[in-house]
Amino acid sequence: MPDTLTSALRHAVYRLLRPLVRILLRHGMAYGTFAELARKAYTDEGLQHLRSLGKRPSISAVSALTGLTRKEARRVQELDLAAGSDRTPRYNRAIRVVSGWLVDPRFHDNAGEPAALALEGPHSFAELVKDYSGDIPPSAMLTILEASNTAALEDDRVVLRERAYLPTQTPVEHIEILGKDVGELVGTIGHNISSEKGRRVFQRKVSNNSVRASALPAFRALSAEQSQALLETYHRWLSEHQVSPDGDPDGDDSARYVAIGIYYYDDEIDEDTAS
Repeated sequence: MPDTLTSALRHAVYRLLRPLVRILLRHGMAYGTFAELARKAYTDEGLQHLRSLGKRPSISAVSALTGLTRKEARRVQELDLAAGSDRTPRYNRAIRVVSGWLVDPRFHDNAGEPAALALEGPHSFAELVKDYSGDIPPSAMLTILEASNTAALEDDRVVLRERAYLPTQTPVEHIEILGKDVGELVGTIGHNISSEKGRRVFQRKVSNNSVRASALPAFRALSAEQSQALLETYHRWLSEHQVSPDGDPDGDDSARYVAIGIYYYDDEIDEDTAS
């Protein structure tokens, strides 16, 4: 690897790690725990890399590839990070319920906006949860949405308060977002770096170094409104093309996970989090 590429990669990793370490320190994760997770990530990705090359994914080969000892690689390979955790499925189901409420006309009022839903019956909250979250009980989903102030029960009807599920009252689920969403973005960047032009996927941003500070609140509001509208358009299209729970009638389409994300950043965010 040329020195210029090595230097660029080192700077990129450092810049990626700074805000991550900021979060880890704030939530009490010491370096030793992070180092252990880094060993496991190197081991798991090393095994996958060997498989992609058509080689036998052995611990010895991973040790040679990553610089870890065989003892370390074998030990961290057996760490189970997901044991006993159901937070990610719960987070995903809440997103699907809110998205279905936004785009499915069965759950809209006469103006085409998300309606206040009765708890039971046709076009009710129970029907929404059944269609978009699988087997989670409506009462449990209502508790999740109420805890995050996404929805509320008013006069025996469930009202949507926010057009996106963000678990503001459940900080553990915030950490789930950190792992899932940032991991997907890094995965997309890595794919585009290593792929030929025809196989790259969309990954863009707009930025400006000279925006007036007084204009930031207006642009934050504008970007939030237009980004939400675009995401709802994407969700509507994806919903129309998803595999039926009863099986695909053509018999040749498998279900695949798809995600697209939009984020906002300005340098006041680093100042806020640092303070």
